[in-house]
Amino acid sequence: MIRIATRGSQQARTQAQSVADQLAAAGHACELVIISTYGDRTQTANVPLHTIGGQGVFVKEVQVAVLDGRADIAVHSAKDLPTTPTDGLVIGAFTERRSPADALIGRPLVDLPNGAIVATGAVRRRAQLHRARPDLEFVELRGNIASRLDKVPDGGSIVMAVAALEILQMTDRIAEVLDPAEFVPAVGQGCVAVECGERNDRLLAALADIDHDRTRHEVMVERAFLAELGSGCSLPIGAHVDGRRLYTYLSNDVTGVTVSDTFDLPDVVDEDVEIARSAARAAHIHVTR
Repeated sequence: MIRIATRGSQQARTQAQSVADQLAAAGHACELVIISTYGDRTQTANVPLHTIGGQGVFVKEVQVAVLDGRADIAVHSAKDLPTTPTDGLVIGAFTERRSPADALIGRPLVDLPNGAIVATGAVRRRAQLHRARPDLEFVELRGNIASRLDKVPDGGSIVMAVAALEILQMTDRIAEVLDPAEFVPAVGQGCVAVECGERNDRLLAALADIDHDRTRHEVMVERAFLAELGSGCSLPIGAHVDGRRLYTYLSNDVTGVTVSDTFDLPDVVDEDVEIARSAARAAHIHVTR
């Protein structure tokens, strides 16, 4: 029996159950182990995510459950997983990616009236939407999927990941899917990452059955862009690989400088990763000089 550690939100449990179903189809019985994380416990306080640690606040306790033996594998949204490896753990699988895009729920961008309110807790989403529509006003948005969908401002919109709505079969709520080439998504958005002990050959073999090669390649390249900037970077960041193209985004709210670039990829992992790293170095120099 493979014990799967996951957060307790509906989205996280559904993601974890999808992993369990894929493993079961490959002949591995599974059960879920529900873990409460610091990020979950601060949801109701409506504390801005970037002020409580950002990346990592939804994964640390789930990782600890594997490290202390309460679970065998940990399931995460890849966008929540820091690029700095956790001692003793390795990513054994990146499952096939759902849509990486963001979406507006409420009104499409073109239909938002001047000065409309858009709710989102992501500094990247705010920066990108402000660049497209400087007149928009932004407010914080946290909570589970259902509670966020109840917070659509009158005459405005909220921003959510399409993948979250796909997982919960709520895509009918989408007013507009934002083009990932223009509104570059968070690194790893739409993908589920599965960790296990780095020396557990049995589990690594089981996870190899559900690892998706194309998704692994793309997310590794995106994560290389983020890793080069450093896990402590608090600037609005986006990176998205679509086939043989890498779209990158980095903005500095203080200086107002934004770098948004597109790079052709040779479709060789090591070379693609180096292109992403070089892109990150160049972007960081440009927005911070």
